[in-house]
Amino acid sequence: MLRRALLAVLGFQLLLAVSLTLVDSYRRRGKKPKPFPVTPPIEVQVGAGTVTTYTFGQDLYDDMLAAIEGAQRQILFETYIWKGDAVGEAFKQALADAAARGVAVHVIYDGFANLVVPPSFKRFPPGIKVLRYPVYNAGWRFFDLRRYGRDHRKILVVDDEVGFVGGYNIGSPYATEWRDTHVRVTGPAVFDLKRTFADFWNLNRRKRLPRPRRRHERPLLLETASQWEPQIRVHRNVPRLWMFPIRSMYLEAINRATGNVWLTHAYFIPDQDFVDALKDAALRGVDVRLLLPRKSNHIVADWISRGYFGQMLDAGIRVFRYRDAMVHAKTATIDGSWSTVGTANVDRLSMQGNYEINVEFIDPAMARAMEKIYEADLANCAELTTGEWESRDLYRRFTEMVLAPLRPLL
Repeated sequence: MLRRALLAVLGFQLLLAVSLTLVDSYRRRGKKPKPFPVTPPIEVQVGAGTVTTYTFGQDLYDDMLAAIEGAQRQILFETYIWKGDAVGEAFKQALADAAARGVAVHVIYDGFANLVVPPSFKRFPPGIKVLRYPVYNAGWRFFDLRRYGRDHRKILVVDDEVGFVGGYNIGSPYATEWRDTHVRVTGPAVFDLKRTFADFWNLNRRKRLPRPRRRHERPLLLETASQWEPQIRVHRNVPRLWMFPIRSMYLEAINRATGNVWLTHAYFIPDQDFVDALKDAALRGVDVRLLLPRKSNHIVADWISRGYFGQMLDAGIRVFRYRDAMVHAKTATIDGSWSTVGTANVDRLSMQGNYEINVEFIDPAMARAMEKIYEADLANCAELTTGEWESRDLYRRFTEMVLAPLRPLL
């Protein structure tokens, strides 16, 4: 009887989740996106290089395509979603043209995320070396949890000179309809992005991509040279190696905070320890703010994340919900000196499941740029008040309660 009861509860949870998704999809059909405030690209000097922050997809795509078109030696391109639309075709053609003129082009994309993309789009010229990360990668190792993570990263490195990383996938909707954050880096930090790409390639290909080394080491075939950049650190979640430093990066920064913690996340489904760190910061007087989409593209994630609102509001954490557009950014800025931009959401899939990459910046100029962007986003937000939260109806409370057990899965 107990087993049947548990199966019935699980079945009801799944039925409710599917129903919410279908209803939300129907409601969105035919709706035109609304404009939202954006900031132009902001460039700051960080250490021996520069960092340019993008909040509008078209600005980012223009610079990424320009970098690809100007490539002379090598292009490393990795993405989670790569739509076969006009923007996707523009990137595919630019990469093909680069390969045709003799540039070494390596491409990685996630097979599961692109199941709905036409097979014809996923056929590339022979000059492009492609790694399609498999939909199922465990083989006969059914119980090896290290092999179930998705490749959720978005990276572009061109000629050891410039690198791009952040939340933007490749596709026309992201160019103008989504609010996301990406950065362009130059200088020594480009080395770490290149090494990140090479390490993933080598985990999944027998024909290995030579791993780049720094100037003081013996050089390999790839002509990469770089010194350590103490103000920029690249953190990688690598489930195959059971390595998940991004969560620790966040917790360390939050626990150090004395002035402000401003977070922007598309999907916020943290574990209780993460919530407790934010609550502790707020209770010691830190200005803790969380900016989320009012309605994301994953309605079930929205419902599940709301389960934390009550305790956060009680602790003094301010929750802002972005209106009329999907905010997909994964960023934070703390105390006017620390910032991060990357691909990892604050949920189990990103923190303990997928391949992710976040760049940590310890620099006041970068923090000021991130604060400026945050303040611009707040102009398009509505703050959730305690009174509003406590007055929600019985239907909403019931849905939150039923879906709460799904938190550890997402």
